[in-house]
Amino acid sequence: MVRDWDNNPELEVQHLTMRFGGLVAIGDLSFNVARKQITALIGPNGAGKTTVFNCITGFYKPTEGMLKLNHGDGKQFLLERMDDFRVNREARVARTFQNIRLFSGMTVVENLMVAQHNTLMNASGYTIGALLGIGGYKRAAAEALDKASYWLEKVNLLDRADDPAGDLSYGAQRRLEIARAMCTNPRLLCLDEPAAGLNPQESGELNKLLRTIRDEHDAAILLIEHDMSVVMGISDHIVVLDYGRKIADGTPDEVKIDPAVIRAYLGVEDEEDEDLVEEAIVAVAPDLAGTIKPAATKQAPTKPAPAKRAAKSKAPAKKATKSKAAAKKAGRK
Repeated sequence: MVRDWDNNPELEVQHLTMRFGGLVAIGDLSFNVARKQITALIGPNGAGKTTVFNCITGFYKPTEGMLKLNHGDGKQFLLERMDDFRVNREARVARTFQNIRLFSGMTVVENLMVAQHNTLMNASGYTIGALLGIGGYKRAAAEALDKASYWLEKVNLLDRADDPAGDLSYGAQRRLEIARAMCTNPRLLCLDEPAAGLNPQESGELNKLLRTIRDEHDAAILLIEHDMSVVMGISDHIVVLDYGRKIADGTPDEVKIDPAVIRAYLGVEDEEDEDLVEEAIVAVAPDLAGTIKPAATKQAPTKPAPAKRAAKSKAPAKKATKSKAAAKKAGRK
């Protein structure tokens, strides 16, 4: 069966390997990201998720493999061969980071205008047009402001447009980061733990925003997230990593009952604590309990029974007694 993400995908990751000296952070990883879908990249801490993002966005150059981005107009970009600034400017890949990286001293709307720097610089002829007030730059600046206002409305921050970005709440800053990334017109939006530190209400607002981006804009979303309520609630496709290797790839319903995924999150080996795996499956899918076979457990080799020791003969002791008595008798004589 051909999956949606395998049929003309936006991003193809093929045999990606990333080594740091003798450490293999990512090992022979392959998966696809579909157009206008939300793909989640999940796994325990240290599984290599952010390393994958760094390879896609040009911060790292992969040791092996291919990262191919397919635009709808037929253009293709091999991201592993491009500088990081070209990945954003030409291939139109945008990302956010685990830690918020806004310009806290600038206003909310100025943060979104900065994201459109390349467009404004081209329209100004690299500052000359802006200084002379040429019409092309004025038009581009007005369009950039309109786009900023549009995204501020989408993230419910239009009334805070002139406030410093650093004065926003944590959840609002997270949404502003996503709005800034969307101002670059990305074909692929990479979000690194966007729900980290959010309360349930803020997580709900984030889910609504990501669904809007998926449904109303021509962008594929690839996100890293540890909040499983967010992942299972909005994802169309989930890829699971453990120690840099893919252990599962499928829909949320398929992944949440995969024994390999449950073992990775519980931190147990194949041969250990299968009862815990079964309990976890029962918790997430009671109707499937007992239908999923756990991995065969290894039985400890049976130790051979120790051989019975032969009973010690007491005859020598008797001989010693007799020889002792004979010595005494000889002494009397």
